[in-house]
Amino acid sequence: MSATIHVIGAGLAGLAAAVRLSAAGRAVVLHEGTAHAGGRCRSYDDHATGLRIDNGNHLLLSANHAALAYAAEIGAADGLAGPDEAAFTFHELPSGRRWTLRINDGRIPWWIFDPARRVPDTGWRDYLGLARLLTTSERPLGEVIACKGPLYERLVAPLMVAALNTDPPDASAVLARNLVRETLAVGGTACRPRIARDGLGTVLVDPAVALLQSRGVPVRMSHELRAIETAGERVTALDFGDGDRVALGADDAVILAVPAWTAAGLLPGLTVPTAFRPILNTHFRAVAPAGLPPLIGVVGGVTEWIFVFPDRVSVTTSNADRYMKEPRETLAATVWREVCAVTGLTGDLPRWQIVRERRATFAATPEQNARRPGPTTTLTNLLLAGDWTDTGLPSTIEGAIRSGQRAAALIRPQ
Repeated sequence: MSATIHVIGAGLAGLAAAVRLSAAGRAVVLHEGTAHAGGRCRSYDDHATGLRIDNGNHLLLSANHAALAYAAEIGAADGLAGPDEAAFTFHELPSGRRWTLRINDGRIPWWIFDPARRVPDTGWRDYLGLARLLTTSERPLGEVIACKGPLYERLVAPLMVAALNTDPPDASAVLARNLVRETLAVGGTACRPRIARDGLGTVLVDPAVALLQSRGVPVRMSHELRAIETAGERVTALDFGDGDRVALGADDAVILAVPAWTAAGLLPGLTVPTAFRPILNTHFRAVAPAGLPPLIGVVGGVTEWIFVFPDRVSVTTSNADRYMKEPRETLAATVWREVCAVTGLTGDLPRWQIVRERRATFAATPEQNARRPGPTTTLTNLLLAGDWTDTGLPSTIEGAIRSGQRAAALIRPQ
């Protein structure tokens, strides 16, 4: 009999692993502890707004080759849309100043020499300091670049907070370096934004589940792994509780694609990140004026990024510890006023929803980055996947999908 690979967790890491393995003809069983696939990228019907919303807003870039290839593999590439150029619109509160950053194609950054393309009140020399990122070793980012001035406040901080979900001066310079190497250092062809206009679940989750089911892969929802049984250097059984125990054959394997804290509970002694950062997502049932870009960066407010969808306006605020205890109604009213100032919307507060992701990502500091394990473990038939593993990137969709595909590639051939 052929070996069976049990993928534990149906977030993007687990889905990517299962899709890749099933495409190779491997026998796969996908287990998910909750009632919904997708993890942090799931979509759901929200009673407060009467809309289908994403648990959290996420942005892809044209540099995210693993994520784009995954979308194509599950037949959902057309669901990711964006401009044909690397253009990012910013709005500064309370000054009302607005500009669009336009990054030219090619590795030579001609855009920094054009005042109409770069950040206001900056000169081309200001950007030269960012080159230090390309060769830095691990240390706090604040020791590598100047964390002050117009360039930092209007570009570097918004981008780094969004990507690292950590206060930039304290963040890992290596993770920032890896991001820059794959995006800005490559040029505009790598920086074009890609957004799931119909929702992350519709584009990245539901088609994957449907594809797996069409391939005969059992997808077991609300099937939470409670314990891992081992003997010597192997996993011998998976215990799902209430007498539901799956014994593993000699050639069977496991990919554990669950959150870091869950993995640590299942594998005593496993070193994982232990500090996490929240993200605040605010959704409004509102139709924005025509002609707005699908993504707007906001400087100087609670609002950091506005996502403009056909039936709603959604706002993301990263590194949001300071807002976790603030009353929901107060937050919604504040963010709505800022959204109106940026988009031109008017009127009273519409139907809204706030989603607080309290452990959205690991804290992307040098100390926590050093705690990220690789895909292999001391157990020969158990591999790890997830955006918290050592992907070289912070907690991102791209990192999650790469980790799942990497774990799948390491499964022993039949």
